[in-house]
Amino acid sequence: MLNSMTAYARKESQTESGTLVWELRSVNHRYLEPSIRLPDGFREIDTELRSIMRSHVQRGKLECMLRYEASSGEVQPIELNLELVTELHGAMDRIARILDNPAHISALDILQFPGVWQRTEEDLESIQQDALTLFAEALEELCAMRAREGARILPMIESRIDGIRAQVRAVRDQLPTIMDRQADAIRARIADLQEQIDDHRIEQELVIMLQKADVAEELDRLESHLKEIGNNLVKNEPVGRRLDFLMQELNREANTLSSKSLASSTSQQAVEIKVLIEQMREQIQNIE
Repeated sequence: MLNSMTAYARKESQTESGTLVWELRSVNHRYLEPSIRLPDGFREIDTELRSIMRSHVQRGKLECMLRYEASSGEVQPIELNLELVTELHGAMDRIARILDNPAHISALDILQFPGVWQRTEEDLESIQQDALTLFAEALEELCAMRAREGARILPMIESRIDGIRAQVRAVRDQLPTIMDRQADAIRARIADLQEQIDDHRIEQELVIMLQKADVAEELDRLESHLKEIGNNLVKNEPVGRRLDFLMQELNREANTLSSKSLASSTSQQAVEIKVLIEQMREQIQNIE
């Protein structure tokens, strides 16, 4: 089961205190990189949010933003940090003595300073719990979309695997004929030299040259990697990194196949294999 790392989710909830809205965006990333933006009064739940996230997601860059709008017409009880207000007032007085023409600072300006006010403890705990519950629901929605995108990617990868296997079979079928033709061509060139050369030595050199040009091992490794990719596609766990590594191994074998090619048909097939690998790699980079 594949999960894409690209998804979006939005969940909204009406509570007694006001409206909570979570927006979650996920894009591909080598590791799990969360970014959580919280309004004042909700920063205490950051650790719990990250714990919930890690239980659902293992890879991807996640941007999570919480918006909160208090219910209109309701007086929301708040607590003032009077000690901080006093310190701010004293600091502003000292700054005003230094400046020639200091701007007027109002009480509203002070209230906007972080930490000056917060909701009462009882009300804060209730709305924080609502935010945690809503976040879990939004995260489940995000994961569901990641799963749907993964299901869409799966047939694209499988079609490329089938395409590479077809090219490998074609090369393998043509290989005996290509090797025989190469051996005949080498013997013909030696005969044209019109020099007396030991037949046993000729056969030895032929064997060495044809062994260097033999791509049977590369074809075997290509098929082995394709089988391992297929095994990973059905695992119920994140496999993106493992698949990315297998793409590198496939590409290495395809390059070797191309460099050892003895016929234009094999060269074309090696190029086609590399094209299919690149198409597959583009999809795999977005898999968790």
